[in-house]
Amino acid sequence: MISIVCPVCKEECEHQVLREAAELVVQCSECGQVHRIPRPPEPRVITVKTIVSRETESKVCSTEMFEGEVVSLGDKIVAECEEEVLGVEVTGIETGEKRVRQAKAEEVTALWTRGIEQVVVRASVHTGRTTIPLYQTMDGEEVLVVGEAYTFNGRRIRISHIKLRDGPVMRKEGWKTVARRVKRVYGYLERGSERR
Repeated sequence: MISIVCPVCKEECEHQVLREAAELVVQCSECGQVHRIPRPPEPRVITVKTIVSRETESKVCSTEMFEGEVVSLGDKIVAECEEEVLGVEVTGIETGEKRVRQAKAEEVTALWTRGIEQVVVRASVHTGRTTIPLYQTMDGEEVLVVGEAYTFNGRRIRISHIKLRDGPVMRKEGWKTVARRVKRVYGYLERGSERR
């Protein structure tokens, strides 16, 4: 469900997403009108160099972040190290010659991190006019299922599809995977989870 202005009702109300393509096909829950709306643009993704320390060794990996996204010391994120996906905690942020406590993704030249068991799962949530990036720290083995609802940043979202790090997009309701394999989940806010 997304909240947008209906061309018949002339006011903002809940719409069910019927189909996703170049445009979204939606149906108003008040009057039943079916219409198309432009697909919200996806924010640009930036790949950030990430040094991961685990016990006695360190290796150079990478992390994907949205342009404009802020990373801070202590954040728990996911690093990709060739075939391996690791949950890490940010211990240092380099922006050129300086070390800072937080920075935007495009300012970061390197993240210094340490390996942890948990991962941060990223979600892109369509709300009609915009796409909201949400995040949730989970155990790497926690199961995520297409079609089920989860809490991200205190908001309930229903997963419409899951992009895997090492495979295709999972779109079929009931398909599942573990959090550490997820590149990004896509979904819609559950009714009552919208922030006005």
